[in-house]
Amino acid sequence: MSEYAHPEVLVDTDWVKKNLGKPGIRLVEIDVDTKGYDAGHIPGAVGFNWETELQDQVNRDIISKENFEQLLSGAGISPDDTVVLYGDNNNWFAAYGFWLFKMYGHQDVRLMDGGRIKWLNEDDKELTIDKPAPTPSTYKVTSTDMDLRAHIPLVMEASKSSSFNLVDVRSPDEYTGKIIAPPGMNETAQRGGHIPSAKSIPWSLAVKEDATFKSADALAKLYFEQKGVDKNKDSIAYCRIGERSSHTWFVMKYLLGMPNVKNYDGSWTEYGNLVGAPIEKQA
Repeated sequence: MSEYAHPEVLVDTDWVKKNLGKPGIRLVEIDVDTKGYDAGHIPGAVGFNWETELQDQVNRDIISKENFEQLLSGAGISPDDTVVLYGDNNNWFAAYGFWLFKMYGHQDVRLMDGGRIKWLNEDDKELTIDKPAPTPSTYKVTSTDMDLRAHIPLVMEASKSSSFNLVDVRSPDEYTGKIIAPPGMNETAQRGGHIPSAKSIPWSLAVKEDATFKSADALAKLYFEQKGVDKNKDSIAYCRIGERSSHTWFVMKYLLGMPNVKNYDGSWTEYGNLVGAPIEKQA
């Protein structure tokens, strides 16, 4: 394969610069918090806080359809807009946002390849601290695709069945159980290890040094040849809290074109704390 299966969902930084301010194109920066956005962002971009705006504040869950509608209405986004997402941490949280937008049926949503770090490293790319004041819209979700999400019963089935690709996208030390969370992040599980039968394919193997995705051929070689993923099987990706696995979900579903890929956003935070759930560890 010489090009991505769905190249339309990925735009580069030059495309974003060329289309700044055009009607019908909405930029959204999604970060784990908004400190980076507040310090400087792409002109015209609104900022979404992953922790407080894309997560339910009572249950550990995604925001409801009603809250999604409210969030996008406040940002002045309409269902027929082209929404371009980018963010911190190599687009982890932007990819999570892409997954959420797709579950709630937004047709034209894209990622800016390389995310915030790529834009910051290019001398011809402007930043602003001015926050836009969009005219509120009336956003309504008309369709949903909750099949993009995996829940624990399906994860248990995938662990036992050879009919699924189960992909652990965390670091090798998290996979083996040497550590529970990446350095500097809160430990949200009581046990280290991985879900039985899961393949270890760290998300970072899919990107280049500038944070952009590797070529279609390089990704196909990584997943199908080196790691033994069956491109015709249903697949589930997981990490610790669902953001890194969203990144891999995007790669598998949209760049490689695999037929049925789900993100397990409960991830190790849920599975690692679940009573009776079997795990595997490696010395």
